[in-house]
Amino acid sequence: MSKNLFITGTGTDVGKTYITGLIVKKLREGGVSAAYYKAAMSGNERWTDGTLIPGDALQVKTMSGTEQSLEEMCPYIYETAVSPHLAAKLEGNPVEMECVLKNFDYVCGKYEYVTAEGSGGILCPLRFDGQKIQLEDFIRARGLTCLMIADAGLGTINAVVLTAEYMKTRKIPVKGIIFNHYEPGNPMHEDNRRMCEVLTGLPIVACVKDGDTDLDISFELLEGLYEENGGNRK
Repeated sequence: MSKNLFITGTGTDVGKTYITGLIVKKLREGGVSAAYYKAAMSGNERWTDGTLIPGDALQVKTMSGTEQSLEEMCPYIYETAVSPHLAAKLEGNPVEMECVLKNFDYVCGKYEYVTAEGSGGILCPLRFDGQKIQLEDFIRARGLTCLMIADAGLGTINAVVLTAEYMKTRKIPVKGIIFNHYEPGNPMHEDNRRMCEVLTGLPIVACVKDGDTDLDISFELLEGLYEENGGNRK
């Protein structure tokens, strides 16, 4: 059975995919087989043959060097750059939880460590029509623990604390936080780091600077964030 971790963020464009690429790379450098999974991704471009490119998956694959195929990484790919629930409404092919879980389980059966990335922030809906599917439904269905990605800059205290409080209320376990776009010596960034730890009770497990190609965290600490599939979490 694989060990898994779910990557969420305080919102869109905080760097979840970039950080996930660094995480998968670090795991592979530690000598384990590591894979990536994302239930749905929107805002994708097309190959010359007209098929959609799973952009986030391609970025992680390029950064990490994983041999995992793009086809394994994401079952639902949309072109329109909006939330998956709206992209599916505009383009068709709505997310089916059975498909999401089946594909995730397949990946978990092939690799030792699977890093699942969410779409947008924790509240981003995957489907909202006759059915309602939230990211937390996927998290709960497989008993996943989470790691939060946040921008180190202005406004992050509010975004981090609100996200952490929501997840705590919903009984979604969070192992820690990674700051992106971090500037060592920047008084605001350093204070944001301290305040987020104090107000949430969660550790800042790493800080990533612009242009970093490696995650400044020990393999042992990173590995410890992953847990075996916990099954259905009530």
